[in-house]
Amino acid sequence: MSAEATNPATPGPATPAAQRPAALEPGVPPAHRKKTRARIDLRRLGRAALLGPAARDRLPDAIGHVAEAHRAHHPDAKLEPLRRAWVLAESSHRGQMRKSGEPYITHPLAVTLILAELGAETTTLTASLLHDTVEDTEVTLDQVREEFGDEVCYLVDGVTKLEKVDYGAAAEPETFRKMLVATGNDVRVMSIKLADRLHNMRTLGVMRPEKQARIAKVTRDVLIPLAERLGVQALKTELEDLVFAILHPEEYEHTRELIAENASRSDDPLADIAEEVRVVLRDAGIQAEVLIRPRHFVSVHRVSRKRGPMRGADFGRLLVLVNEDADCYGVLGELHTCLTPVVSEFKDFIAVPKFNLYQSLHTAVTRGDGQVAEVLIRTHQMHKVAEAGVIALGNPYAPPSEEQPDGGGERPFDGERADPTRPGWLSRLLDWQQGAPDPDTFWSTLREDLAQDREITVFRADGGSLGLPEGASCVDAAYAQYGEDAHACIGARVNGRLATLSTVLRDGDTVQLLMGQDPASEPSREWLEHAHTAAARIAIQRWMATHPAPGDEEAARASAPGPRPPVAAPARPAGTQTARPASAVADPPGASVRMAGCCTPVPPDEVTGFTVRGGVVTVHRVECAGAARMKSAGRPEVGVRWGDTTECRVTLVAESFGRPHLLADLTEAIAAEGVAVVSATVEPPSQQRVRHTYTLQLPDAAHLPGLMRAMRNVPGVYDVSRAQHPATAAQ
Repeated sequence: MSAEATNPATPGPATPAAQRPAALEPGVPPAHRKKTRARIDLRRLGRAALLGPAARDRLPDAIGHVAEAHRAHHPDAKLEPLRRAWVLAESSHRGQMRKSGEPYITHPLAVTLILAELGAETTTLTASLLHDTVEDTEVTLDQVREEFGDEVCYLVDGVTKLEKVDYGAAAEPETFRKMLVATGNDVRVMSIKLADRLHNMRTLGVMRPEKQARIAKVTRDVLIPLAERLGVQALKTELEDLVFAILHPEEYEHTRELIAENASRSDDPLADIAEEVRVVLRDAGIQAEVLIRPRHFVSVHRVSRKRGPMRGADFGRLLVLVNEDADCYGVLGELHTCLTPVVSEFKDFIAVPKFNLYQSLHTAVTRGDGQVAEVLIRTHQMHKVAEAGVIALGNPYAPPSEEQPDGGGERPFDGERADPTRPGWLSRLLDWQQGAPDPDTFWSTLREDLAQDREITVFRADGGSLGLPEGASCVDAAYAQYGEDAHACIGARVNGRLATLSTVLRDGDTVQLLMGQDPASEPSREWLEHAHTAAARIAIQRWMATHPAPGDEEAARASAPGPRPPVAAPARPAGTQTARPASAVADPPGASVRMAGCCTPVPPDEVTGFTVRGGVVTVHRVECAGAARMKSAGRPEVGVRWGDTTECRVTLVAESFGRPHLLADLTEAIAAEGVAVVSATVEPPSQQRVRHTYTLQLPDAAHLPGLMRAMRNVPGVYDVSRAQHPATAAQ
């Protein structure tokens, strides 16, 4: 984009780790570095691009490096679309210059080379060469469509829309709303945009300091988190270093000095550990490549702040590359057997990949002198995805029959862009961005969501999974799974145990959401305090905006703090008689018997008795805690049995999640069983839970199991139990 372009000849504030001189590569002396194909210097290429004519039967010299990088990943790729795209881009940009005075074509050329190095397919590279033509030249979208097809046209149009809006503070919300929508419809749009921003950040040196800072802040707040979520670590880490140098120049310079000082040391503990690992794996017969991965500037800075003084092994990590998934675990076993592992550092991102497609095993081993080396274990394919993220997936929209599409051929394009590879976080953002009430809410929520750089995976009861940001609660899980239907959620079970919706979930938890059946169910306003995700907050806020009143009087009373007076029992129908309580008979004939209030026994409970003051025999359920205490205190038991009376009085406790109309529904369920309510109390809600205590008169004790079952079936009720009161001193 021309507004961001400056002089490529001006050294940027940071050089990517892959392009640093050997002397500056932390922990990697020249003697230990493996000789591989040299990476292409994009700055040099940008300066040296030749614009001379080329025959139609061969690629122009200026994009020869692009073709070489592309064929390294896609040996059978068709290069004709690249040649035609180059001809159109070069001719349309001819005469345009960057702010440095260089031909403008060097910018799309450098952006395309970045993507080619990462393994982008031909369609993406073709669109990348053309990404500024519609915005900055007389080329139209119709011309692009006619020459290159609908797919390339779609990508060019998506990037163009992102660049038409100014990056000023007032315009940022709408800019990134469009960016999000464009990314969701085709992740390749964002891939091109990220590469475009990387090249502009590399060439930011001649801009005014205040403009450099503004662009760096937007890059830090939005584009770097998006690169992280798309899994494009190669772009993300270099962008981080460039932003770090602009916004924190003193800390950046200090970090540079640490890296240079470490590189000048004669000893290299990381190289020694790497050689030891090679020997272990060779002896075990595991074919593996062991490399040293220098940390980039920001990573070194973070480690130094976390651990204090840096040691040699802290400046890099070991990377072990194998061919098969099973070999990853074989390597892990050998390292933990033959070396001393740091068990707390083990993480398995192969069994449970990160939200951005990342897969790897993480561990650490230690030497006798205390030096600790972090080790990453992955397959070659995992490594490709770890570096390039969604870019490494090729064309994610190709038909299933195309196993390895080269992107060069024409494919019918139906306009539908269902992306099976779209990460869950992106789907969530797309869902809630449509419901954000205004751009400012969208912008603030987007930045909050992107700031959450860790994600957990929780498993649903049906075997599916949900990706949620770290710190998410059951409220967030409900809205992630059910959308606005989560308004009817009444509770949850986490790892099989009942939990409130405010419960914070941990990675690997199993969560079962309990849904009410009432279509008029309403979310609690308290849920906002526990909503960690944008989707949950926006859905709840949208409901609250359309329901400003608390609702009916019962709901208002249920949500009011403080003690609650007893709820009046329903009036007994006229003509009914007061039922007689269940009676028990004690073995000593003629003894006075009463039911213990601590456990309220009813037929056919197994019961026992104890004599208390006045010779009265109290009848307890055998499992009653009060009975156990009296028995342990040495009180003799008295044999008791039930008499002929089948009527009984019982106290039940209903545990429920708060919702409107719950009390009325419970009372109706009790009445439907032919049971009379003697008294009822509702305790003040706590943690969204409500406790109802009912004293009930049953016409027949045999009705008790059915009654308790009917009460449990009321939506919102998660448990019904017999009352258990503390035994009194008199007993």
